Amino acid sequence: MSFQLAACAEMLWRDRPIDWRASRLKEMGFGVGLWNWPAWDLAKLEKTGATFTIMNGYLEGRLTDAEGCAMLLASAAETAKVGQRLGVHRLNLHGTGLGDMGIPIPKIGAFAPGMAIRARDTLHRICDLAEASGQVFTLENLNPIDHPGCPFGSTADVLALVSAVNRPQLRINLDLYHTQIGEGDLIRWCEACLPWIGEVQVADNPGRCEPGTGEINYAGLAKALTAMGYNGAVGMEAFAKGEEEAALEAFRNAFSV
Repeated sequence: MSFQLAACAEMLWRDRPIDWRASRLKEMGFGVGLWNWPAWDLAKLEKTGATFTIMNGYLEGRLTDAEGCAMLLASAAETAKVGQRLGVHRLNLHGTGLGDMGIPIPKIGAFAPGMAIRARDTLHRICDLAEASGQVFTLENLNPIDHPGCPFGSTADVLALVSAVNRPQLRINLDLYHTQIGEGDLIRWCEACLPWIGEVQVADNPGRCEPGTGEINYAGLAKALTAMGYNGAVGMEAFAKGEEEAALEAFRNAFSV
């Protein structure tokens, strides 16, 4: 089995236009991950012929309160149309919107009664939207150091929500960089999340650069994922420590099992 490898274009070749980055990733045999779309020239991205694997599925909103959920649903519906235009299959969500440097908007210091129920109900409505559009939404885990105060941000919280909804239109975007910082024990978290994984995202720690630059044994994780039967999407959401091409080859080598 082989993984479906992709990389986040917005974190690589940051002095180049986004369509150039997408084209280069296509040339190297990778799918293309994206973040937010309003600043992009969609026509230029379409012309690249790249395979766009995942993008942020909303621009604003949150899962914790009625106003935030309404914002999230409206934003997700708008973004789904952009995703359809680019052929993006997976649209990514967080517990709340992220601002500069990934700081949650707003920070949630404590959970009020009913937040989890409201989040589940909203995610069911997201699934209804996805069912109609033929797409899949993913809910991504985040770590408490880089993203303090993000509701439903831990790997455990994301697993609890997605497994409670338990619909094929909602999967986990299991970001192992965030899991390493927040919880560790990566292989067992992969095993626990496996039935609901839509994508695995990777970066090494510390530094959030390509595999092989930090403490995570990604080659071992790739073998463990293969042994579990996972052969789906793996996205490098990481900066390049040196040259981008070398970083991407290090990523490819780590996941060539």
